[in-house]
Amino acid sequence: MDKSGKEKDLVKENAIHFETLKKERKQQRLITEFSFNPLKKLHVLPDKPMSRKPPELVTENSDFIQAFHKAREEPTKKYSRPQTESHKIGWVSTPLTVEDRSDQRFNFNRMSTDVTKYKETALRKGPK
Repeated sequence: MDKSGKEKDLVKENAIHFETLKKERKQQRLITEFSFNPLKKLHVLPDKPMSRKPPELVTENSDFIQAFHKAREEPTKKYSRPQTESHKIGWVSTPLTVEDRSDQRFNFNRMSTDVTKYKETALRKGPK
């Protein structure tokens, strides 16, 4: 008996289940062809570091390699002048002056005053 108090008809339930499976099998088809989705980016993973598979030999195309290295260069080596507004910031990366450690205008060494000396002694003594 089920919750409503009626007896279950197992033959009827089995027939319904059999019809459902029959409909599913009619719509089912096996796809054996494989192709990549052109809309999704394909991620190719390298081999494992300890694999014994020999690396593939790549035939060198000097034009391609030169173009590749040219594309990887820093912008200052590629172009004589900045190409964008972002390039202008930091285009000239050499220092404008010679570094002189004795020049007080550019070197802010750690100095102690009477206030810092007082606080330092207070911290050394610890709480009372």
